[in-house]
Amino acid sequence: MKLTILHTNDVHSRIEPFPMDGSKYQGLGGTARRAALIAKIRADERNVLLFDAGDIFQGTPYFNKFGGEIEMKLMTAMGYDAATMGNHDFDNGLAGFYKQLPYTNFPILCSNYDFSNTILNKSTIPYKIFKKEGLKVGVFGIGIELKGIVDSKSYGDTVFLDPITKANETADLLRHELHCDLIICLSHIGYTYASNRISDKILARNNTNIDLIIGGHTHTFMEQPEDVQNLSGRITTINQVGFAGINLGRVDYYFERYKGKRTKIGAPYLISNV
Repeated sequence: MKLTILHTNDVHSRIEPFPMDGSKYQGLGGTARRAALIAKIRADERNVLLFDAGDIFQGTPYFNKFGGEIEMKLMTAMGYDAATMGNHDFDNGLAGFYKQLPYTNFPILCSNYDFSNTILNKSTIPYKIFKKEGLKVGVFGIGIELKGIVDSKSYGDTVFLDPITKANETADLLRHELHCDLIICLSHIGYTYASNRISDKILARNNTNIDLIIGGHTHTFMEQPEDVQNLSGRITTINQVGFAGINLGRVDYYFERYKGKRTKIGAPYLISNV
């Protein structure tokens, strides 16, 4: 069985391609091309899941004018299966994000933000399980520490929980109690840093059950996914595809269910090539 994982991160309200003004990314990105590419892949493949790793909002006048409505409507139209929240998704405050939820038909996954005492209480879920031809895919989200990078008024009474602790708790639940075959983390903590700041690379080394980390925040253009040995001695794969919808990430998993074997390949699509 083949399972295709498609993903984006840090799209930052880039509805249209960058203008043809001689800049580095001129003509790249844009939702129309992404939608066409996603539709083509879905036509070619039986089992496809599409995710976003946060910072859906902020970066163009579309967000300033409509507050995220356009972004959510377009992601819904493209058939996203789930997303997590990035720091810029708090830019209009919790009420601003809440106002956009009626335009989504996909879940927002946040396992380490406790919204119990906020307007977002019960508006997000920690994880979701997807089933494809009997295969169970557990997906959860983790977010970055908001203090210091987001105005405290914008996140209010949100409680930040340690992402590595919550990631391990959630992945353990998905693997051992809910019996998922593949576990994916939608992460907005960043690929890596010069300091000891928590990152995807640190999470990859310090977990036991995550198979794939779909990353965001650092706008890292990875030419191919990176494999990291985790605490169990198995592989956790990290992937991130820049920003602004310039690339679409893809990781294909091949399962031999009765032999207990799994292999994968992955590479990004440059969306201007559609």
